[in-house]
Amino acid sequence: MLPAGKREKGLAILPPAGYCPPDIPEKAEAMTLRNIAIIAHVDHGKTTLVDQLLKQSGAFRENQAVAERALDSNDLERERGITILAKATSVEWQGTRINIVDTPGHADFGGEVERILSMVDGVVLLVDAAEGPMPQTKFVTQKALALGLKPIVVLNKVDKPDAEPDRALDEVFDLFANLGATDEQLDFPHLYASGRAGWADDELDGPRENLDALFELIVQHVPEPAQIARRDEPFSMLATTLGADPFIGRLLTGRIESGRVKAGDTVKALSREGEKIEQFRVSKVLAFRGLEQAAVEEAEAGDIVSLAGMSKATVADTLCAPEVEAAIPAQPIDPPTISVTFGINDSPLAGRDGKKVQSRVIRERLMKEAETNVAIRVSDTPGGEAFEVAGRGELQMGVLIENMRREGFELSISRPRVLFREEDGVRLEPIEEVTIDVDDEYTGVVVEKLTGPRRGELAEMKPSGTGKTRIIAHVPSRGLIGYHGEFLTDTRGTGILNRVFHGWAPHKGPIPGRRRGVLISMENGTAVAYALFNLEDRGRFFIKPQDPVYQGMIIGEHNRENDLEVNPLKGKKLTNIRAAGSDEAVRLTPPVQMSLEEAIAYINDDELVEVTPNAIRLRKRHLDPHERKRAARSEQG
Repeated sequence: MLPAGKREKGLAILPPAGYCPPDIPEKAEAMTLRNIAIIAHVDHGKTTLVDQLLKQSGAFRENQAVAERALDSNDLERERGITILAKATSVEWQGTRINIVDTPGHADFGGEVERILSMVDGVVLLVDAAEGPMPQTKFVTQKALALGLKPIVVLNKVDKPDAEPDRALDEVFDLFANLGATDEQLDFPHLYASGRAGWADDELDGPRENLDALFELIVQHVPEPAQIARRDEPFSMLATTLGADPFIGRLLTGRIESGRVKAGDTVKALSREGEKIEQFRVSKVLAFRGLEQAAVEEAEAGDIVSLAGMSKATVADTLCAPEVEAAIPAQPIDPPTISVTFGINDSPLAGRDGKKVQSRVIRERLMKEAETNVAIRVSDTPGGEAFEVAGRGELQMGVLIENMRREGFELSISRPRVLFREEDGVRLEPIEEVTIDVDDEYTGVVVEKLTGPRRGELAEMKPSGTGKTRIIAHVPSRGLIGYHGEFLTDTRGTGILNRVFHGWAPHKGPIPGRRRGVLISMENGTAVAYALFNLEDRGRFFIKPQDPVYQGMIIGEHNRENDLEVNPLKGKKLTNIRAAGSDEAVRLTPPVQMSLEEAIAYINDDELVEVTPNAIRLRKRHLDPHERKRAARSEQG
């Protein structure tokens, strides 16, 4: 932090209206600090904007090679173009240190969002000027407004030909009003920007040169952390994220609520109920400096830091001085809405690809995940060979499974099941708000599918410009399992579907599952092109010639509603008689390639997804009578 005498001249740092600076110790007056979070819907340009903030603040050297979307450090984040893990960074601008938190935009990773917002004093809400506020924008913004955070709205991508910034700004205001924002929060400042081009201006026709207007607005509009006034009190900090370093071990990150901490201090950890978990010596204090975490001698109240040295403390625990007795209240986390069974891979092809196949190893990995991800719950099944993993949605489950298969695990995964609640003798199920942008010609089939067999209720339907319609419906989570693939087929791949948890409602009754049956292999061996060619009129295939198959493996989708056992190994009968055209090459329709999430959503209750590092297969499983009864009750209520 630069001392006051070193600040660049010419910048008037004005406090927000009505803000009274607290009485701060002499040493603290030299500190100018801002903590902000950037929140946005998936693919609205949030991480790209952070890239530009880092570059223009001088966080990178002139010749430093930096990957695009530098904060998306996870391989899956880069491949999918979404932010999964909340991450912090910091920039220095005109003598002010700005701690920036990049938050996930998808509701399935909301456990990260809720914790991270408790560390900041303001939010930058990034909205695509063409799409306007979307479901995940609503989800994260609701959390931020409830915490009393002051928003700054940035209308991004205003240089795109289909941008409508005025309409998007009106929609943001309406969204804030619907979410119960205070008058002060409704009086939000806004900027027009292009994150990719690296500029933000007060006016739409501004100079479009740099992000100085955004830096100034953050310094002027976002208050300093109130914790600065408590620097002389005993040390306390709420742990919000958990990480690990191969050299220094367990790392807990959070904002210091009071006091100071330095390496070598003795600190204790308290649970949410105030019970002592452990007492340890702080081995390292790490602060965010650009994209790196640097060791600092001492950190003070208001700053976001990571501490090392603990062995048991975890997320939502309070780290504090030995004399502190009360734990800091932790933000409650929304409960899981779906459950998936993780089991060992017991197919005939088990153990060929992965090295981690034992149930003990799978259990250790899942427990480790549950420790760092508070939105996931893991429990053992009665047999001990499988584990129930409850989470927020199919995407969250898919990301966890994908990470595990890349680590060398082999798994068998069940169909997702919705978790129900009982209140006053009434069975409740989770309802999701679905927002769909679709071409006008496909609105009829979409509305029919959602409000008919899937038991949804239409909340709003309006034109969204350029021949498209926006549909908002409240649909049971059960009705959305497996719907996305059907939706893309109905809209010829042109529709966009977003979903977010809406609330709980009385059970809506039975919802039909997949309408078509499957093609099941009746033999073990290697698939033959001649056999697949002769079976093509039965349906579409998920495999290609020379793929290994086994008895009970699902190799395709039947054209009819019933399941059909077929022989994909049957070769051509050879004779010594030749005829014209008898040896022509077989031409097959390309097989359907399912992603992990599509495969999990496609299967029925009596089927499993076999996941290995190199393959995703579907297969039938044997359901014992108890499982059959449970599956029937789950579906029918």
